[in-house]
Amino acid sequence: MQDSNGLMSAFARPGKALVGLMIVITTLWLMFAVGLNWGGAPDSVFFLLAGDSKAILHGEVWRLFSAPLLHTPVGGSGVWHLVGSLLFLFMFAPQLEAAWGGARLLRFIAISSVGAYALQMLMELLLPAQVGARLVGPHWYGLDPALGALAIAWACSRQGQSINLLFLGPVSARTLILIVVAFPFLRLVAGGTPQEGLLSPFFGMLLGWAIGGGTPSPLRKAWLKLRLAQLEGQASGKRPSGPRKARPNPGGLRVIPGGRTDDDDDKGPDGRWLN
Repeated sequence: MQDSNGLMSAFARPGKALVGLMIVITTLWLMFAVGLNWGGAPDSVFFLLAGDSKAILHGEVWRLFSAPLLHTPVGGSGVWHLVGSLLFLFMFAPQLEAAWGGARLLRFIAISSVGAYALQMLMELLLPAQVGARLVGPHWYGLDPALGALAIAWACSRQGQSINLLFLGPVSARTLILIVVAFPFLRLVAGGTPQEGLLSPFFGMLLGWAIGGGTPSPLRKAWLKLRLAQLEGQASGKRPSGPRKARPNPGGLRVIPGGRTDDDDDKGPDGRWLN
């Protein structure tokens, strides 16, 4: 919701797509929390769905898609991991869902999270082993890359507006971008490896700008410009010189010479009336 001063309220009513996503995330967290903390289930059950670069390269591709839905199910840090993601979704996703529709919002979250983790995994493989191990843990999971992407997309589509952030009060779109970029950068400088890894938040923000920084998105604009240049190049190409080839006439059709004189009285060369 927006008031007369261009201030967006911190919470708006989420749509069906967002509610469904939040239910899935919460249900998964509850299942693992009860199973691990009270049911005696081994940790390997949880990590079977978490991201693992080596396992994915050996064919366990489902981890890349299930990892964004997982949140730490143990201890107080696990509670805040889940609650923080839900609050972030409440703050930024409803406005985007209202503008984009539920289908585009879910696609955006899926592409930004899965794409960010895939790019992080690629960087882990390209970097030296010791550097990659410090930047990316043995298991990675969480919705943080998509949350950063949502904040960037919201800020890019709400220029000149502000949002009420918890504990900070009204924050402009430009200030929000600075906060979202600064936080993972400070964590990178401070060291330590969070659940999602140190690189995936940056890739999430990049994808958030590329596929959500406007309508159409910057990525789609670039594709449309490239396609337009290709079509203009085809249209300006020279036609082949020389006489035109006669087209095949399998039906034996022919063109009857037209024209009218006073003598033929609208009759054709064969004496028949022309219609």
